[in-house]
Amino acid sequence: MPSDEQATNAARPPGGSPLPGQVRKRLPWAIASVGCGGAAIAASFWLSEARAAASQDWPPFVLVSGLLLVGLVADEDGLFAAAGHTLARVASNGVVLYVGAVVTIATVTTLLNLDTSDAFLTPVLVYTARSRGEGEAPLLYGCILLSNAGSLLLPGSNLTNLIVLGHLHLSGGEFFRQMAPAGVAAILVTAAVVGIAHHRSLRATVTVTARGERAVIGAGLIGVIVATVFVLVLRSPALPVAAVGLTVTLMKGRARDGQARKALDTLSLPVLVGLFGIAVTLGTVGRVWSGPAQLLSHLSSWATAGVAALVSVVVNNLPAASLLASRVPPRPFSLLVGLNIGPNLFITGSLAWVLWWRAARAAHAEPSVRHAARLGLVSAPLSMAAAVALLTAGGLH
Repeated sequence: MPSDEQATNAARPPGGSPLPGQVRKRLPWAIASVGCGGAAIAASFWLSEARAAASQDWPPFVLVSGLLLVGLVADEDGLFAAAGHTLARVASNGVVLYVGAVVTIATVTTLLNLDTSDAFLTPVLVYTARSRGEGEAPLLYGCILLSNAGSLLLPGSNLTNLIVLGHLHLSGGEFFRQMAPAGVAAILVTAAVVGIAHHRSLRATVTVTARGERAVIGAGLIGVIVATVFVLVLRSPALPVAAVGLTVTLMKGRARDGQARKALDTLSLPVLVGLFGIAVTLGTVGRVWSGPAQLLSHLSSWATAGVAALVSVVVNNLPAASLLASRVPPRPFSLLVGLNIGPNLFITGSLAWVLWWRAARAAHAEPSVRHAARLGLVSAPLSMAAAVALLTAGGLH
């Protein structure tokens, strides 16, 4: 497991960025081109299968767009910043601060999606650590790893949940009751690995007396509450939540210039469109070719989670979910464990990694993908094992 000294060095890699500037600018459009091209080819050869894949895949992408817009308004209302400053003031020492951060990350991930957590909580947690004069590494790396690991509690917490749930027709409340033990176990194991790796940074006791800005009780909070109710109660919450996100964004836009541009930047439309196209392409492949379904039918719960994790790292977890769940999966809950926690193995595993890295750089942090991946190589297998063990004990697969 990486030590604090290694983490300090890893947090400042030469050059800071894993990709050259021009590549970062062109990559979203390259993803969009590949996705649109692949979907067009799939539709031209297998139109009915492509339609079925698109029908399964569009609700998650619409839902996450709505949740990201709600998160944007909540962030502008200062809800996340207020939570971070309150945490910095009331935490008596680094351990209490870290525990509070874990709870905050898990809560935002559960209610507003892991992409919202990484996009908006990352800078808040970085500034929270700095306001106490402590190392930011535990909160910085904890944010991405806990967001992925903590996305098993509600359908809207991760797009992969909704893609797989297209076959199960569970409400948010039913999904939570079945997945809560596994999800909580994944959070606790991941938090323990990050905390142990950075235990020296958590020893400091600091008192923060300055008052931060107060949160605005308005559109952001209303959006969070209404979206959460929709996700918990409705079996198909995508369009209602998207309507909530659009409504609160328009409400905020009357008071602020440039709201439309901020919303578009937050959504990362080229990446979302590209990933949707890739998901449709692989979903079509999974319907035409029986190989993935036959493979899953011969795997145990443990092997299902492992294969899902590896495929997620290779093609990203959203297309992986579309491919592996193109037909009814025999062990859907174990499949979700691999699709959700497996991306902690490497940056290619989920869109959340890109949002985390971008948000960290915007907060003038220097995140190290190498160090985060080393932590993930330890935490992901352990948290997946804990989650699958609890699913098995509860009679779920």
